[in-house]
Parts: sequence; structure tokens; C-alpha cells
Amino acid sequence: MKRTHPTPVIALALAGLVIGFLIDLGAASFGLPILVPPLTLPLTLAVIGILIVVLAWPIRRSTRDKTRPPVNPFVALRIAVLAKASSLSGSLVLGIGLGIALYVLTRSVVPALSTLWLALATALGAAILLAGGLIAEHFCTLPPRDDDDQNRGDISG
Repeated sequence: MKRTHPTPVIALALAGLVIGFLIDLGAASFGLPILVPPLTLPLTLAVIGILIVVLAWPIRRSTRDKTRPPVNPFVALRIAVLAKASSLSGSLVLGIGLGIALYVLTRSVVPALSTLWLALATALGAAILLAGGLIAEHFCTLPPRDDDDQNRGDISG
């Protein structure tokens, strides 16, 4: 499994920004209430982001410290996949939160100020999830072996 490249993260954040803005624009144009994320959403996203780093920490310790017993590879793979999914979904939700905040800021008649703060809190919680996923993904990578460094400089091998 390859580590997350910045391109899909940026693309999902931009797609989320457009989706969040258009959802609120469509709801307001049809006379429906705009999307307001609940307070529990950013809290949950932040807790999940922190929890993923906590789950990946024993894997990092096991791969960096030679005296520790090896970690179960299936557990490591599951945590690595969870970290990658968290970084991508955190990027999407970050864009959606920023899209909602952008919609609220571009209105001539601003809705309740709590709507803006909840949208920005959602973006912050999603940023914590994104960062936690990227950090946990880094924790799940194996360090380069010594023989890899020697072979890299050897042209004949």
C-alpha cells in the first residue's frame, strides 16, 4: 500500500468545498433551511483523528525498536487502511465545512453567527482527522533497512 499523495487530498478538499457551497445554495434557493453541522460532528471527527494516532503508536514503536516483539501484520494493515481512509474522508469533510462557511460569509443577510462557527468547527475537526490519518499512516510505514541503502548505491546489483 502506498502512502497518501497530496493530489487526492487536495482534490477531495476542493470537491467538498464545491459540494458544501452548492448544497447550501440549492437549499436556500428552494426555501429550505441551510445545512448546519451539529456540534457533535467536529468533536467526533477530532476524537477519531486522535484515536487513530493512538492506535498506530504501538506499530511505530514495534517497527522502530528492535527489542519489541513484531506486530501482527494484519492489525498493522487494518490500521494503515483506516488511517488512509481517515485522511481522505477528513479532506472531504474539511472542504464541506469550508464550503458551508463560504456560503454563510457570501450572503448579504448573514444567518445566525452560530452557523458560521459550527461550520468552521467542523472544518477544524476534519483537519484534525486529516492530520491524524496522515500521521498514523506515517507511523505504519517500515523504516528503510540497512541493506536497502547499500543496494541503492550499487549499480551492478
